[in-house]
Amino acid sequence: MHVVLLEPEIPPNTGNIARLCAGLDATLHLVEPLGFDLDNRQLQRAGMDYWRHVRWHRWRNWEEFRTSRPADARFWFIEQGAPQPYHQAAFARDDHLVFGRESAGLPRGLLEADPAHWIDLPMLNPEARSLNVANCVAVVLFEALRQTGFTRPS
Repeated sequence: MHVVLLEPEIPPNTGNIARLCAGLDATLHLVEPLGFDLDNRQLQRAGMDYWRHVRWHRWRNWEEFRTSRPADARFWFIEQGAPQPYHQAAFARDDHLVFGRESAGLPRGLLEADPAHWIDLPMLNPEARSLNVANCVAVVLFEALRQTGFTRPS
C-alpha cells in the first residue's frame, strides 16, 4: 500500500503518518513543495525512531510522482465532497491513497479528473471544518488493509 501526501504543511502530521507507515509496512510518498524542512525537529519527534523503518520517497511535484508510477497504478483521492465514502471503495494491495494539504486539501482538478476514485470520510457534524490528516490516513489505510487481508509483502 502507498500513502501519498501532496504538499504536506504540518511536520507533526507527517511524522505521525511516517510512524503509521512504518508500523503497517506502507510506502510513504512526499510530494513537494513541503511546508517544512525534513530535518524539522517536530517532524523527527512525531516520527520518533521509526524513520529508519519507513520506506519513503520525496518527489519534486505531482507530475514527477505520477509518471514514476506504473501505467496501471490506482490512485484513491481522499477529500470531502466525494461521490462515495471510503468504506465503499474496493481497495487492492498496491493502491495509492492520496491526501492533500492540511489547509486546502487536494486540487479540484485531480478530483474531477477521476471521480470514480474520489472518496471521503463522512463528517457528521456540519460545524466541524475538517479532520486531522494523520487521523484520515489511519482510518483509510486500516480499511484498505482490512479489505486486502492485512497481508505482509513477501
